[in-house]
Amino acid sequence: MPRIAGVDIPGDKRIVVSLTYIYGISKHLSRNALKALKMDESVRAKDIPEDDLSTLGAFLEKNFSIEGQLRRQESQNITRLKNIGCYRGLRHRLGLPVRGQRTKTNARTRKGKKRTVSVKKSVKEMKG
Repeated sequence: MPRIAGVDIPGDKRIVVSLTYIYGISKHLSRNALKALKMDESVRAKDIPEDDLSTLGAFLEKNFSIEGQLRRQESQNITRLKNIGCYRGLRHRLGLPVRGQRTKTNARTRKGKKRTVSVKKSVKEMKG
């Protein structure tokens, strides 16, 4: 398995697809990077020489924010929203959808597993 930017990319897939395993690289960006370096898109990742892989890795890190840098940037942006107390920051803090989605139904991904609220029994039912 070839390794670029600290990520093992699958060697049996074409290089265009393999690069998408790197966080922050889409198919479009991988095509642009390969075009800029004049590399063939249809070559399998395992068939690319080591020196070409290192130039590709250096190009990606220089021109795009990827992997750890991108994750750090995103978490800093969310922390900034939380600190200034804006609406989006409050939604992040509460673990609710941020971009205006409904929450009466759906929103399970953000809200987590459904918690059942128990109904308190009345005094008459307890005596009987």
